[in-house]
Amino acid sequence: MRIAILALLGVMACGKDVASTSTPTPTPTPTSTPTPTPAPDTVIAQHILCAYKTAKRAPNGVTRTKAEARARAEEALVKIRGGATFEDMVKAYSDDAGSVDRMGSVGKFRRDAMDPAFSAAAFALRVGEVSGVVETPFGFHIIKRTQ
Repeated sequence: MRIAILALLGVMACGKDVASTSTPTPTPTPTSTPTPTPAPDTVIAQHILCAYKTAKRAPNGVTRTKAEARARAEEALVKIRGGATFEDMVKAYSDDAGSVDRMGSVGKFRRDAMDPAFSAAAFALRVGEVSGVVETPFGFHIIKRTQ
């Protein structure tokens, strides 16, 4: 009976146990890598804007130089990194009157809706992360991605 079964399987026993002559079946391994998470189409962010006198759309009362605006933004960033809340720093440092009442929120936006440097920084952040100082024609920003 054993020879008949082996003959049906196309194996010649030759006096050896079938198990000792068969090769083990390799365990399949995954051949695909996980699909990376696609970049979001939109983000939601807050910002602090430190403008200077000749910056685009600078408020009338802003008289600081570009160097002074950068230093002001860097000072706010140091305080944030030291534990100050982003919202408190918006109130104390931001020149964007339109977003101060919203705790610096610029809302949800697509990548092409903002200045390229601002968008690049905002889209590169993880949720909850704060950027370094980002320069745009409007001044110097600190950006916090909220969604």
